[in-house]
Amino acid sequence: MGDTCFLKKYYRRCMEDLMIIKKDQMKLGDKIGIVCCSNGQAVSNREKLEKLHLVIMNEIGLIPEWSSCIYEKDSVFSGSAKERADNLMKFYMDDGIKAIFDISGGDIANEILPYLDFAVIAETDKMLWGYSDLTTILNAVFTKTGKESVLYQLRNVVREDAKNQITHFRNTLLNGKKSLFEFQYTFIQGKRMQGTVVGGNIRCLLKLAGTEYWPNMNEKILLLEAYSGGVPQMVTYLNQLKQMGVFEQISGILLGTFTQMEEENGISKIEDLVKKYAGNDIPIACTPEIGHGADSKGVVIGKEYLLAMESNIY
Repeated sequence: MGDTCFLKKYYRRCMEDLMIIKKDQMKLGDKIGIVCCSNGQAVSNREKLEKLHLVIMNEIGLIPEWSSCIYEKDSVFSGSAKERADNLMKFYMDDGIKAIFDISGGDIANEILPYLDFAVIAETDKMLWGYSDLTTILNAVFTKTGKESVLYQLRNVVREDAKNQITHFRNTLLNGKKSLFEFQYTFIQGKRMQGTVVGGNIRCLLKLAGTEYWPNMNEKILLLEAYSGGVPQMVTYLNQLKQMGVFEQISGILLGTFTQMEEENGISKIEDLVKKYAGNDIPIACTPEIGHGADSKGVVIGKEYLLAMESNIY
């Protein structure tokens, strides 16, 4: 009976995914906006970004329109908080722009939150894509509007796994498939979890603690991943989540990659730490395909997911 119920839910989820992809499917020649809401890009990256522009146009078939706040002008700032927010909102309000991609990461994305017009964002189905420090904005968008965003870095299409990334990107955005959002996972505790996904980079997510942008954690799947940070930092972050009562609210934890931790201690160390602080009862799954790696897939913040041991690929 339980397996039959699971298969029905799995089939329904697949059909819902296809409907969402079909609704949001883009076509050749569509325009996308490119922004830099966190740290500005170093001028030395200009050649790489020019390559990104050409790949988007010639190999993917979309037309990129660039924010005026891309490169560092003053320290790490590509513009003031309001200027960066205004550039993002400009793309949200432009009906000719079909999706918005942030190519930054770093530390200062949360600076723009007070300047975003969430009422405008709530009225559009346009999705924002970004990773790392953009965790702050993606979760704020969900908290304030209920809208979905994508944890994914567009620059993956010019990194080491570019060929596969371009294929996944084209197939998903232009051809109605979903390979960019398909990721393998393994359960390390429990067998199933279901809920709306929130979270992302653990360090950046915790910048929202105590603010109006912190997502409601009740019955959510909490996605956690990290680029930097060793054992002391992860212990700090996990204890903060525990002391906030988060592990008592959520329905499960999905662990992406923890780049520095895995390089220094192996993947098992972060899994042991999460089990230690989250407890023995909560379902925990891990995937090597979400995070900061060049081969990372996308995951939708604000979307309901069903993960189960019976089907180890989403």
